[in-house]
Amino acid sequence: MRESRRVSVSSALLFHFPPFDSFFVNNVVNGSFNAPFFVTRFREALFHYSALFDMFDINVSRESEERSMFEREFYGREAMNVIACEGSERVERPETHKQWQVRTTRAGFRPLPPDRELMDRLRAKLKAWYHKDFVIDEDSHWMLQGWKGRIVYASSCWVPA
Repeated sequence: MRESRRVSVSSALLFHFPPFDSFFVNNVVNGSFNAPFFVTRFREALFHYSALFDMFDINVSRESEERSMFEREFYGREAMNVIACEGSERVERPETHKQWQVRTTRAGFRPLPPDRELMDRLRAKLKAWYHKDFVIDEDSHWMLQGWKGRIVYASSCWVPA
């Protein structure tokens, strides 16, 4: 990578693409179950994971080995960590896309709006091919993805301000 190019990483994915010298895509689990209090954290995690398990129930057969593995190895472990662990043992600490918006703006970045044509195409495909309870929406330059009105994931693109 050339010295003149800056790369920023916030989440799991990193993209580098013209016309900007550098930018990044922030994909987050949209959750507010990073609270220090167990009851609050438990309630928020319950809402979040019940939406995910409900989505699987509607769209994937219960007999599916892949579903079973995914629920056990990913969602099950994440839920256990959020609910049962405290302090440094708790590694899953999801925050809302609005909290990430503030943090990333303070770090000197500005969001790029989602491409209108792309969002329209995504909505059309979602309506034509997927279950009616899947949701794609926008909020403050974030593309929101959810199930039955509950926002589960959020994605946004950022450039240096």
